[in-house]
Amino acid sequence: MSENTNNNNNAVNENITPETLAESIQIRREKLRELIDAGKNPYEETVYAKNANAAEILSDYEKYAERSVSVAGRIISRRIMGKASFCHILDGSGSIQIYLKADELGETYEDFKRWDIGDIVGASGAVFTTHKGEISVRVTEIKLLSKSLLPLPEKYHGLKDPDLRYRQRYVDLIANPEVKNTFIARSGIIRAIREFLDGEGYLEVETPILNTIAGGAEARPFVTHHNTLDLDMYLRIAPELYLKRLIVGGFERVYEMGRLFRNEGMSIRHNPEFTTVELYAAYSDYNDMMTTAEKMIEFTANKVLGTTEIVYQGTPINLGAPWKRMTMVEAVREIAGIDCEKESLDKLKKLAKTKGIDLKADTSWGAAVYALFDNLVEDKLIQPTFITEYPVEISPLAKKKKTDKTMTERFEIFIYGRELGNAYSELNDPIDQKQRFADQMKKREKGDEEAHLADNDFVTALEYGMPPTGGMGIGIDRLVMFLTDSTSIRDVLLFPTMKPVKN
Repeated sequence: MSENTNNNNNAVNENITPETLAESIQIRREKLRELIDAGKNPYEETVYAKNANAAEILSDYEKYAERSVSVAGRIISRRIMGKASFCHILDGSGSIQIYLKADELGETYEDFKRWDIGDIVGASGAVFTTHKGEISVRVTEIKLLSKSLLPLPEKYHGLKDPDLRYRQRYVDLIANPEVKNTFIARSGIIRAIREFLDGEGYLEVETPILNTIAGGAEARPFVTHHNTLDLDMYLRIAPELYLKRLIVGGFERVYEMGRLFRNEGMSIRHNPEFTTVELYAAYSDYNDMMTTAEKMIEFTANKVLGTTEIVYQGTPINLGAPWKRMTMVEAVREIAGIDCEKESLDKLKKLAKTKGIDLKADTSWGAAVYALFDNLVEDKLIQPTFITEYPVEISPLAKKKKTDKTMTERFEIFIYGRELGNAYSELNDPIDQKQRFADQMKKREKGDEEAHLADNDFVTALEYGMPPTGGMGIGIDRLVMFLTDSTSIRDVLLFPTMKPVKN
């Protein structure tokens, strides 16, 4: 018996059962054993002199017509018709048809007939156009480069189960080649951000991922242990405090792009490890960071998409500057209809309760304002919007406003009701910073595991003097989601975190 030697182009019957799957796998393993016994072990192949890919040939036929090429890829369909066969192979750029004849290939043609969908081959021959007008390669030599022991899922293009797609991204990329476009775009987005920041005079740097103090954000860290030092350490939740140390040390513009790790919930917008870019510029403030954010995202959208007019989940969004700017108090008043400046803390708590927001007894006025914003306003900010002036209680690393010491020079970016970035005029007063760390530690003592840990060395750095500085962090994964119209963060991560499946 043999698998896929009939005249269809399906990888596997879409109604495959566990029994037929097991049989298919067994057949493939028997074929591998036969190859090895015949001295044709495909895994012993090393390099293959490939000199063209599918996309190049299909897009420039005049250049390749009747020219001999060597192509390589995975068999994704085939039609065996006695003495001649057609086959499609998939490489990193797309798929192309190859044409094989028994009188051209001799014994190798009989070998080919026993190969399977999913096998990886290298083929040489001249480029031509079939009677039906399909650009193809007329094969004069073909070689099996790797044997596929597992059949592709269902039909080619048949892997639709999101959970399986995320768990087995390698199969997803085979079965759904268009998925590659998202990750090609992601690479372009990251490249464009670097190009923009480099052009603005920022220096890319690297700071520790293993930290002795989890600082720079309000988040639960992952804890690990260093055996030699016999010391618990944390995967970083933010690079902020290290980057600001570099500003103290004399670098005036720095940025870092990389992974952060937060031991928190998972959703379509959250993954335990994710990518951000953080940047800091001496002698600037949060207003400068707003301008930088607009310019950087405009530049990136134009570079990758050729436009700042995007559609996300059916909603048109204009990323072109200028973006709307509102203070948090203004946003709550305008969108939720609550004028926080005119209301006492008790009244805000009562208003919050009527809206289904349960505030703790010791909630401060600033924290109440933020709770109202978070629950009643955030998801209504569809077009790019800067929400500015956050309460001091929830902004332990931001500089206070000169005109209102209850608020800070901080903003967050919102698009489609989702936070994309966070920025401050950085707090550079070491005395104030030390006190805010102390306040955060009190919150931890009351059970807030996300409150900041005190970083005394960072306070020492500030005591040497840090110039006025603007800083900003932007979520790369969420930006990629917007620019690729992806529903879930898992769609823009090649290997998202998944709960292991036993057996």
